[in-house]
Amino acid sequence: MPTMEPMYEVVWPKSPLGMQARRPAPRLDSLTGKRIGFAWDYLFRGEELFPVLAAELQRRFEGVEIIDYDVFGNLHGPQEYELVGALPHGLTRHRVDAVVSGNGC
Repeated sequence: MPTMEPMYEVVWPKSPLGMQARRPAPRLDSLTGKRIGFAWDYLFRGEELFPVLAAELQRRFEGVEIIDYDVFGNLHGPQEYELVGALPHGLTRHRVDAVVSGNGC
């Protein structure tokens, strides 16, 4: 029996995924003797927190070297696109084994 109700095309409101899931890199067995890079967007107290974290990492793991956030620049703001794009090269250039990324909200 025909209906008088209008028919509408429906579009799924959820967009397709922009990025596909990736496997995380394998964990390091230890941070002993490793180079740890700090990356920061210069928001929310990183200037207070990163020195505390650096001191604690160096206390717990012998030979840890910290590559401070100022080496990579402010990852937020007018140069964000360029600096984030340059981050892989900077991490390689400084032979960074692991990264601590601090991002404020």
